[in-house]
Amino acid sequence: MKPIYVFFLSFITLAACGDTTSSTIKYKQPSVGNINTLQVVTSNLLWEGVVGDQILASFASPTPGLPQDEPLFSISQLPPEIFSGFVKTSRLFLHATIGEKDTLVIRKNPYAKPQTGVFITAPSQEKLVSIIKENTPKIINEFKRSEIKERQRRTKKSKLRLDSLPSAFGLTLEIPSAYHIAKSEADFYWIRKELKSGHTNIIIYQVPLNTIPQDSTTLREIIKMRDAIGIKQLPVEDGDKFITEEAYPPYILETTINNKFAFETKGTWEIKNQWMAGPFVNYAVRDTANNRYLILEGFTYAPSSSKRDLQLELESILKSVKIK
Repeated sequence: MKPIYVFFLSFITLAACGDTTSSTIKYKQPSVGNINTLQVVTSNLLWEGVVGDQILASFASPTPGLPQDEPLFSISQLPPEIFSGFVKTSRLFLHATIGEKDTLVIRKNPYAKPQTGVFITAPSQEKLVSIIKENTPKIINEFKRSEIKERQRRTKKSKLRLDSLPSAFGLTLEIPSAYHIAKSEADFYWIRKELKSGHTNIIIYQVPLNTIPQDSTTLREIIKMRDAIGIKQLPVEDGDKFITEEAYPPYILETTINNKFAFETKGTWEIKNQWMAGPFVNYAVRDTANNRYLILEGFTYAPSSSKRDLQLELESILKSVKIK
């Protein structure tokens, strides 16, 4: 029997002020948890066997695009009998148990808000492993989408005001107030946040549509483009260059940003001869109305820190773009 896939959206019925009809308001507690933290709910027996092995293989595998291995999610496990009260407000959780049928249910806000919970049952450990393995990409996408939204929700509490960005590039971005403008020119913006050791960065520019072909040379042309901009706009002492790392080529995929086609490129930047490097994510957004590719890139330099959550913050900022 194939697994049953069900997607639920919890909803709240609100009562309008002055309405004489009775309406039920279902209150959900605020969810808790650090970004990219996953609570696994399964028995100790399952966790210590092949089910736990598969969960770790699926959701603690290395995060793509980082120079050092960091897990996709920071995972903790507890048995179902302890999953109650405050613990049930974890923003991301995966609930795996032995049951009569093969089921996979993804629910939004089942116990708290915002929250994404995945419930999996199967009659055997082997079948649980099979369902988890087969649906790993789908589950990861749901979890990552939730974390991007959560990071954007936190940004909305205190945003950087950039009045010149709409007029310069015809767009808006929601950026945390901890960032500041490092460089502002008619055709190039550099926005930066200082860390205890290092910094995170956003750069914005545009190129003509014919700069990036959609064929086998796409990645090569994107690398050539970003290296040229890095050399020109991000000067380095002693004549060194800010470029794409040559030893490990980036990977590229097609996606959608603000309902527009885009190339997503993730990889590592480097400054040769200075032992400086870090991850980057680059979006080339096709804006045919303005005959351009809008380039949005986030990169991190944090030699003594983990970079997974820093890059997710940058990704959440870039994905908040609204193009006029």
